[in-house]
Amino acid sequence: MSNIANNNITPGETVGVDWDSLLRTAKERLASGFSYAGDITPGEAWQILADDTSAVLVDVRTDAEWNFVGVPELDSLGKKPLLMSWQRYPDMSQNQEFASDLAGAGVPRSVPVLFICRSGARSASAAEHCTAEGFTNCYNVIEGFEGVPDADKHRGKISGWKMRALPWVQG
Repeated sequence: MSNIANNNITPGETVGVDWDSLLRTAKERLASGFSYAGDITPGEAWQILADDTSAVLVDVRTDAEWNFVGVPELDSLGKKPLLMSWQRYPDMSQNQEFASDLAGAGVPRSVPVLFICRSGARSASAAEHCTAEGFTNCYNVIEGFEGVPDADKHRGKISGWKMRALPWVQG
């Protein structure tokens, strides 16, 4: 089994990617009713970011989450995540300017845009919205930054960017 399939890609490591297979699998994971490009694992997101200089990671969580939980760290790839809330804290109302803010941040509509949140729910909504707004390569990072909670209701132990030992920093 490949490093990508195992989500076992170390920072800075480059492995050959069968892009057709990765994109087909991402599309196959997509839940019924969604039209964005596909769902990718945190390891696949890392590989796309490492291999495609134009790919962008957009963290759609809130200021509180970025400051107290942490953010993906992409320095070894020569990149920074774009921090842009899909929902506004504390009332969690949708950011109505999200797609225009993304374009205003200089993200071209044709590049791979990888959306990540806590667990993959808000990022799926952001990917769907941006696809409808003309961004053509939107992906949702399934598992998100922290993943699902364990039996003790703690996140980051079963799945997610952090659990997969991908680089991150705390506030």
